[in-house]
Amino acid sequence: MNETAIEGEQLPVYRVRACNTSADSENKIHDDRVAAEYGFSGGLVPGVTVYAYMTVPVVARFGEDWLERGAMQVKFHRPFYEGEQVIVRAEVDRQKPALTPGLLNADSNPVKVAIRAEREDGIVCATGLATVNDQSPRLGEPKVEDYPEAPLPETESLPEASRENIKAGAVLGTLVEKLDLSLIEKSLLVQIEERLPVYHGPGAVAHPMVLLSLANYIMMRNFKLGPWIHAGSDLINWSAARDGEEISVRGRILDCFERKGHEFAALDLLLVANGDRIVQHVRHTAIYRPRRG
Repeated sequence: MNETAIEGEQLPVYRVRACNTSADSENKIHDDRVAAEYGFSGGLVPGVTVYAYMTVPVVARFGEDWLERGAMQVKFHRPFYEGEQVIVRAEVDRQKPALTPGLLNADSNPVKVAIRAEREDGIVCATGLATVNDQSPRLGEPKVEDYPEAPLPETESLPEASRENIKAGAVLGTLVEKLDLSLIEKSLLVQIEERLPVYHGPGAVAHPMVLLSLANYIMMRNFKLGPWIHAGSDLINWSAARDGEEISVRGRILDCFERKGHEFAALDLLLVANGDRIVQHVRHTAIYRPRRG
């Protein structure tokens, strides 16, 4: 992990069987019967699960350098289904030279990694661009005070997900979750076959899937949703989250729009640990009302 990344370096290919980790979710797009009504062959493997698979080569190569100060843009183009082979390929796309040779260690140079997740037939279902050690976003570091906390609506009176209710600029109710990484290790990490040691044992850090899943949950806790689809995320890691920490997810609606018959919502979210430390900044996009197939 301390070796300098080389342009064109192919990271080891990662292969895993897709697991529909949300088969029993209240989001019925992961249910075989309901997904078929929207033109799919079966329940969709969640986007956050596919994202989890896509992080494996990056974290295997760069470890906590990426988990604490990396970024990723990820887009989901086609679904994976339960049991399908997921093949993750990653390649170092670019490494800029140090501005002042001799004063900046090569390991601190920005590195970009192009990632794709494909099926066995070569069809690409998701793409991503991960960045490691890029200090430029730090010039625009978000401020906790710009993301005020707000009460969640009562579950029985959630507003319908609609253009009328999903308004740009509206503040979302704050979601608060306490991390239990030992439980996650015994359940979620087993489901997704995650074996990287950084997520296991007493010094474990929270898995990227756990953090990005909170972006889904805040949407579900603020609006009454039917079947919906995670379309993509643009995230920056600012620190690692650890066992027992309380994570608050705060944010607002960025946009609400229609495209090709789908209704989209984009969220601007900040994950904060213990009330004062920024963990992650996320621009999260979901199709809250897919068109029927």
